[in-house]
Formats: sequence, C-alpha cells, structure tokens
Amino acid sequence: MSAQAPAARLRGGGVVESAVVLLPLALCVGLVTRVGPGLGVGVLAVAVGLVVPVVATAALVRRRPATVSPPDVVTLARVALTGVVATATVLVLAGQLPARTWAVALVVGAALLLDAVDGWLARATGTASAAGARLDMESDAALLLVLSALVGATLGWWVVAVGAMRYVFVLASWVRPALRAELRPSLARRTVAAVQGIALWVALVPVVPPAWAAGGVALALVALAASFVRDVVDLETRG
Repeated sequence: MSAQAPAARLRGGGVVESAVVLLPLALCVGLVTRVGPGLGVGVLAVAVGLVVPVVATAALVRRRPATVSPPDVVTLARVALTGVVATATVLVLAGQLPARTWAVALVVGAALLLDAVDGWLARATGTASAAGARLDMESDAALLLVLSALVGATLGWWVVAVGAMRYVFVLASWVRPALRAELRPSLARRTVAAVQGIALWVALVPVVPPAWAAGGVALALVALAASFVRDVVDLETRG
C-alpha cells in the first residue's frame, strides 16, 4: 500500500476546511456561554479563539496536492483545542475565569498529548510529508504562544518569552539570511521544545505551588534560550 493510501481528499465540498473552523467555533462559543461574560468580552474571546483555526484552514486551502492524512487530522484536533485555550486566555485576562483550574489543565494536557501522537502516527502510517510537518510545527508554535500568555497572566509576563521566542527568530531571519537555512536535526532541540509545553502545563495545575511553577517555567525558558543561541551560532557559522 502506498503512502498516499491513508490520505483523504480535502476538496469534498470544503468539509475538512469547514470542520477546522466550525468545531473550535462550537467549543469556544460553548465555553463563553458557560462562563457568561459580557457581550464584548464574549465576542472577543470567540474571535481570538478562531485565529489559529482560520490560519490552519488557509494552509489547507493552499495545500497541493489537496489531501489530508491521519496525522493531519490529529494536528487539526490540536488546533481546535488551541482555539479553546485562546478563548480561555481572553476570559482569564478579563477576570472572568481562573487560570489555574482542572478544566483548563485537562484541555491543555489533551492538546500536548495530541502533539506526541501526530508524529508517531505519521511514521506508523507512512504519511509523513513536508506540508504536514509545517502544519505541525506552526500548530506547536501557536499553542506555546497561547499557553505562555495564559500562564503569564498568573506568573508574570516574562513567561510570554517562551512562546514569543520562535516568532522573534522568524523575524530575525528576515534581516539575517543565514537564519533561513535548514536546522540540523537535533534530539536536544526536540527535547527542549517538549519541556516548554510540559513546564507551562504544570504551571496551570491548581495543586502546584506558584513558586514551584515559576521555577519550572524559568528553567525551561533558560534551556529554550540556550537552544536558540546554539542554533543561531550554528546557522551564522554555516552561513
């Protein structure tokens, strides 16, 4: 069986594209309805929650060939959960929802678990692709940015550096061509990236003392900064 066999067509009347937006829309509206903020906050929370799903939908529409694989479906489920976390973040910032609740921690934990599943599924089904890898990477980055804002609401805004660092790297690559080169494969880089999500998730668990949560995120941030510095030095040396 070829690697294309498990893939499904995307162009069946826009079903996949619609689902990528409609599922998180339903989840975000459900969360806002349950919390019951004012109209302005509610609309803003839902709108922010749809940003990542809409961007993911745009990526699917542009994809050639127009197929979606099993690991893509897992990634898109993570995108939907990222939208819910983004909506929750707005509600937290508006003082309508506590940041450290078991419900929020469970949603974040599910999103992080799916991050571990899609890569394994791609290898297991032989459906790994450059387009799928890009979707996975951008979904990871978006989830980390949203998570860092959510955790930053309670631990301090320095936490946002965890999620913002990759985007700063991308901006730097616009003025430093050497940074656009492909990174060498690195187990250390992948491990450090995984640690960021875990540290942010732990910081959201209600039973974890805030001081411990802050310490864990700080250590993760130091490791992330060191990883980026190493990559920048390597790329500049090769460039």
